Amino acid sequence: MLRSGSVRCLRSGARTGVLPGGSPWGSPVPRSAPVRALRAAVPLRSDIFRELEQGLRRMGQTLKDQLPALRPGGWGNWTPPGIPSGPRPPEEADVVVVGGGVVGWSVAYWLKALEGQQHGMKVLVVERDPTEYLGVPNEPPIDIQFQPSGYLFLAPTEAAAKLEAVVQLQREEGAQVALLSPAQLKEKFPWIDTEGVAVASYGLEDEGWFDPWTLLNAFRRKAISLGVHSCSGEVRGFVTTAKGLTPGGASPQFARINYVHIHMPDSLEYQPVSCAIVINAAGAWAGKLLEQSGVPEALRQPPLPIQPRKRYVFSFHCPDGPGLSCPFVVDTSGAYFRRDGIAGNYLGGMSPPEDEEPDAGDLSVDHEFFPARLWPLLARRVPPFAALRPRAAWAGYYDYNCFDRNAVLGPHPRLENLFVAAGFSGHGLQHAPAAGRALAELLLRGRYRSLDLRRLGWQRLLDGTPLEEGGVV
Repeated sequence: MLRSGSVRCLRSGARTGVLPGGSPWGSPVPRSAPVRALRAAVPLRSDIFRELEQGLRRMGQTLKDQLPALRPGGWGNWTPPGIPSGPRPPEEADVVVVGGGVVGWSVAYWLKALEGQQHGMKVLVVERDPTEYLGVPNEPPIDIQFQPSGYLFLAPTEAAAKLEAVVQLQREEGAQVALLSPAQLKEKFPWIDTEGVAVASYGLEDEGWFDPWTLLNAFRRKAISLGVHSCSGEVRGFVTTAKGLTPGGASPQFARINYVHIHMPDSLEYQPVSCAIVINAAGAWAGKLLEQSGVPEALRQPPLPIQPRKRYVFSFHCPDGPGLSCPFVVDTSGAYFRRDGIAGNYLGGMSPPEDEEPDAGDLSVDHEFFPARLWPLLARRVPPFAALRPRAAWAGYYDYNCFDRNAVLGPHPRLENLFVAAGFSGHGLQHAPAAGRALAELLLRGRYRSLDLRRLGWQRLLDGTPLEEGGVV
């Protein structure tokens, strides 16, 4: 420890322009007693720093002995009890978006983009599974790896008129789509067996596929750069204010959500978040979300007919297959396939019959589905596929609308400040940019402006009138 006299000498040295160690930075100063005292104090000062360094080293070793090795951004495989991972929910938000999939992040992005101010509306996205970013300043442009290729739909005789009507509608809306006879189909794609095909439709421009994970992260990163908040957790309850009680006082006609309860991952803790608007973009669990505690039974009618449906995707290799000329093919049987890259790899799958839906309790793959159900259909349509080699398989969820396989978009009829964007039935990735913008316009402007999507609202559920659509798989 420096004595008081040494401190005075240090201060004196600083005033005379002496650097630590006695090095002059200006004109020479006399070797007076204060300077000699300063030099005598420097070794003591070095001892202090040496002791401090040793103390910090011992402290660090103690921490290493008490805690497991840390990895960047986490606690290794161990989480301290009571400390949820990831950012915590705030106590309040203007808009709570339940669901961190591509639809939820699209809604969040468009809310902030159309609002036009960095620190205006507070938007919170609740991600149940954070393992699920458009251009950000000073970052490279987003490349979603778009692969241009037409969609080729094959129709048997009984479905030919329906496909032709779909193509007519698409042409009226400006889409460039060709109708092909079996002979024209064979001329364009010699590797296709045209047996059982009455007519085919083929997109001529602006069709293809891209990397879904990149698009999701593009929306996420851009939304966060605009000020959107996010947290890991699961909404398991609501606090509502019931209104419009019936004479008996038991059945409210409508209500307003005042709080959402966000449960922390791997914890018993939950955070109530005060909010003005709630957006149900929970995907396959959108229907289940409205069954959580706090929503009166009378306000759940009609129920949101959205359920999780498990679908398999299979990867296979066939060096003698169609190659680069292979588009996205939807067979008469409902099976589909497309090329995956340029090295003879392909992806394929199909939806099972309604009475054979697999258990959606987990994402395990029934590997027998490929040889028993899918492979024979692929080999019938493309003979070289008889010699294909399976490579890999995985499963994912559709937010399946059991009512009409179309999205439900817009305000809930009885929960005043709840809006829904779910039920895309396998087309959420394609519809997310437009659906997110439309819902943001409805919230901020009071009406749809870019696209009028009122037909996708709740009214058709109340009326029992499905919105049928052809030409989809």
